[in-house]
Amino acid sequence: MNELSVIVKEMQGVIEQIGEKEVERFFTELQKTTRIFVTGEGRSGFMAKAFAMRLMHLGYNMYVVGETVTPAVAGGDCLIAISGSGSTQSVIHQAQRSKSAGSNVVCITANEDSDLAQVADTCIVIPAATKNRGEKEAKSIQPLSSLFDQCLHVFCDAVCLKSSTRRTLSHEEVLAKHSNTE
Repeated sequence: MNELSVIVKEMQGVIEQIGEKEVERFFTELQKTTRIFVTGEGRSGFMAKAFAMRLMHLGYNMYVVGETVTPAVAGGDCLIAISGSGSTQSVIHQAQRSKSAGSNVVCITANEDSDLAQVADTCIVIPAATKNRGEKEAKSIQPLSSLFDQCLHVFCDAVCLKSSTRRTLSHEEVLAKHSNTE
């Protein structure tokens, strides 16, 4: 078995189900606010942080929930809440608190019927295998939520690509926001 080919084939099957319409819809949500917060746990949380980093490079005002320098979410802000299963209690709680504060909540999940999806104003579905192996999720031989997290990363990078081209940012402009402490 060629593991790399298996992973790419699994990812391609999921990504083909998402489509450009979802990338556009998510990009549109990002344009509605000046402050964007991300939250997630485990590997999905790492993907959320990677997304926040790239959006910061693209000029967005980004925060990661739980970091010591992150301010309180307020009305007009946007919280991007990520949970493959849609049942991660800490993410649901953060989404509920953000919504109560008047922010827009966008979730990314594999489960459109989840508790997280019910809290969100906008739900982006990535129908990839998670630890729960739901019936609407694509099948995978990979462990736990690997396929969801891989597809999540590619989806978020597609949103970043759309943002950089729509906002006509050059590589040099983005590079200027990259770390210079090395």
